[in-house]
Amino acid sequence: MNGLKKISSLLIAMLLAVTLAAGCGGSGGGGGGIAYLNFDDSDVFVNIIKTEFEKGASSKGLNVEYFDAKGDINLQIDQMKEVLAGDYKAIVLIAADGKLIVPTVEQANEAGITVITINRSIAGGEHVDVFSDEAEAGKMQAEYLAKTLPQGANIVYLEGEGNQKNAIQRWEGFSKDIASKRPDVKILDMQSANWSRVEAMKIMVQWLSLFPKIDGVVCGNDQMALGALAALKATNRLQGCQVTGVDAVDDALKAVAAGEMVQTIKQDAAKQGAGAVELAEQALKGQKPSNVNVPFVSITKENLSQFKK
Repeated sequence: MNGLKKISSLLIAMLLAVTLAAGCGGSGGGGGGIAYLNFDDSDVFVNIIKTEFEKGASSKGLNVEYFDAKGDINLQIDQMKEVLAGDYKAIVLIAADGKLIVPTVEQANEAGITVITINRSIAGGEHVDVFSDEAEAGKMQAEYLAKTLPQGANIVYLEGEGNQKNAIQRWEGFSKDIASKRPDVKILDMQSANWSRVEAMKIMVQWLSLFPKIDGVVCGNDQMALGALAALKATNRLQGCQVTGVDAVDDALKAVAAGEMVQTIKQDAAKQGAGAVELAEQALKGQKPSNVNVPFVSITKENLSQFKK
């Protein structure tokens, strides 16, 4: 009997320890903590943001529960509803769709939950943002190409998701600036590749069959630039064609080093993630956070050594 009592007491102690552990720590749910809603964990760039956020939140001992919408806005709306039914003081949101997510953001406002958006803008509701001036990225691409493209150059533009504000602003920043700096440059076509490397490669193959002369490929992010680059290399059309993207992901930095891309614009994912941690911590303390602006930086072969890992 004594042996059974000892085993029983040990089991109770173990179960109690497990129960206590489940209710605390960096990834436990609710408890007046933070909900981090990512639009897609498989996306290279936003995963850098998430990794940096996780590091910062863990170092500060913040209670965070993480959700992955897998690129599905309907799933993200359901996740938002789950969060609204729980006990949270802050929502960190990378939206799968900037318009369809608005009603649940407004519900979070009504519940007194601070909504912090990163990287992707949303079309309504009250929120504090960790952002970069998206038009500035396009302007930096235009500034570089205005100096390097040949006279009468033909270029094409690959846009991100056409309904997203950041994609639109990058395109507008580029198109307006290149028109004012180099009116001789002709934009042959602009299409949306939805931030996708695969879609960009398919569109680039079509362009290469349509246009015998393409001097530049301007892309709203690096994944699309890398897709276009693959198509150019496969058809032996890369020589004399300048490719530029946005994000400064590792593969793009390698392509710049190899002379295959002429430029990538660094959108600082790590600083965006760290900025979101600071805002979330302020919200937990009952403070009113303010927007955080993270500047873009142009990276070319000339300054690449400052950014290589």
